[in-house]
Amino acid sequence: MAKCEICSKGVLFGIKLSHSHRRTNRSWKPNVRKVRIVENGTPKTVNICSRCLRSNKVTRAI
Repeated sequence: MAKCEICSKGVLFGIKLSHSHRRTNRSWKPNVRKVRIVENGTPKTVNICSRCLRSNKVTRAI
């Protein structure tokens, strides 16, 4: 699974608990997109989570 290259957000693991209290493993995956950005004047393709895109931590290449 991809990680955000800005904030390094990745997969989190935990336990799903049913009504009858059976416990199984589960994972929470981040909303990561492959986006073209401008870094140091050159366009580059990176994996970025939607939180970093929304908060304008990068400038997108058009």
